[in-house]
Amino acid sequence: MAVKVLELHHHGIRVNPEETDKSLAFYRDVLGLAPDAGRPNIPGIPGYWMDCGNDTQIHIMGCEGTSRYAKGPKQDPTTLHVALAVADVQEAKRELDRMGVKYWSIQSVVGPQLEQIFMDDPHGNLIELHEAGTCRCKKTTRKSAADAKPSMAG
Repeated sequence: MAVKVLELHHHGIRVNPEETDKSLAFYRDVLGLAPDAGRPNIPGIPGYWMDCGNDTQIHIMGCEGTSRYAKGPKQDPTTLHVALAVADVQEAKRELDRMGVKYWSIQSVVGPQLEQIFMDDPHGNLIELHEAGTCRCKKTTRKSAADAKPSMAG
């Protein structure tokens, strides 16, 4: 068995904190994407969540060096990553454990009910898994997920 991924939610990119507005201008003015006005204030991580088609987002995260949310070397949720939704994050953790896949997790800094799991693919690309319906990535379900807090890095 494998972890059951439901959908792509966001692609997180990291920029210099002083250049988040420059990134906003590019994604808004050049690519025609609109920022999600409901992005929470994430202490120490300025940025924007840009709405894309197909209920996905690009998360622009302003950070230099290791963020305050890192769990250790190479365990920083503000680094370049792809976020995927799963039906049940605890079930995904059990399956990863069964397969012997190394991962680390954090409780979202903007809501304790959102656990984010991070792992590297075989080439060192960071992958995030979080439970569907617990983030703001899907524009069409934001109203139904209004009581859920958005994810920190994704």
